[in-house]
Amino acid sequence: MDAAKLVQVYLKMRDAKELMVREHETKLSELTAQMETIEQELLEICKATGQDGGKTTYGSFSKTIKTRYWTNDWDNMYGFIKENDVPQILERRIHQGNFKEFMEANPDKLPVGLNVDSKYSITVRRAK
Repeated sequence: MDAAKLVQVYLKMRDAKELMVREHETKLSELTAQMETIEQELLEICKATGQDGGKTTYGSFSKTIKTRYWTNDWDNMYGFIKENDVPQILERRIHQGNFKEFMEANPDKLPVGLNVDSKYSITVRRAK
């Protein structure tokens, strides 16, 4: 097969995939909104009855608290982490872009335990 035909087929498949994803996202957001409405109704039942949940013939429900933490001041957060010696409050992952930039500027500085996975890939773009 020639490259032109492969690119043509690839673009057609990518378009079909994007359409499927958009349709799926629309249906999913509608369903999620309906579920959130029901969750609010169940929270109102908990509030009205003073209970933390309940059982029905179809299943049970329970009220829980979900808490998220974040900061708008990373300089102070880093100071807090150092001051209290709590590095475990951060997630363990490397910022890919920043680390790539660091390694390009410092190719002789490889931290112990660093794993690297590189592979070739193809990018397909439409003709203009």
